[in-house]
Amino acid sequence: MAGSGRTQARGRRQGASRRSPAAGGESRGRLLRWYSAGVASGVLASFLVYLATLPGAPATEAPAAKPVAGKEPAAEPRYEFFEVLPRQTIEVDVDPAEVAAQRGTDDDAVYLLQAGSFRRAEDADQRRAELLLLGLEPRVEETSGSNGRWYRVLLGPFPSRSRMAAARSLTAQQNIDTLLMRRSADG
Repeated sequence: MAGSGRTQARGRRQGASRRSPAAGGESRGRLLRWYSAGVASGVLASFLVYLATLPGAPATEAPAAKPVAGKEPAAEPRYEFFEVLPRQTIEVDVDPAEVAAQRGTDDDAVYLLQAGSFRRAEDADQRRAELLLLGLEPRVEETSGSNGRWYRVLLGPFPSRSRMAAARSLTAQQNIDTLLMRRSADG
């Protein structure tokens, strides 16, 4: 009987066991099919939304609008300025020499670049040193006014506009702002 008790115990254990391995593979396959179906339907829905948002294809040529009975077709606008502008003239009573004199084409003016204006002489000397390292020839000018004493760092006078532009470009590359100044040659 002892042997028969063992078989009963074994029988119970087998009865209490979980599903067989074949049943587990079946449920995984079913889940995989549902997952794939969901992904496929999501992709399809996204594609349809994408197609709906695309701009329409350009029409080959729209048929001419047929005039409705009782209404005239709208006339196209007529632009006349192509003919009118070439025929127009403007009378000017000013001599070109007077305009040139008013512009201030004085030959006695010189151009300088101000590379900084500082309250302390040490700051001005530091900016002067930076400009010397760039190969420029700066000078520090001290000015006094109602707002106190200032030390200006000046470059120039320049013999040509191209040299002045080159110096201004060089200072701009080093993040040094400059101010173009025009002074009379005598002072």
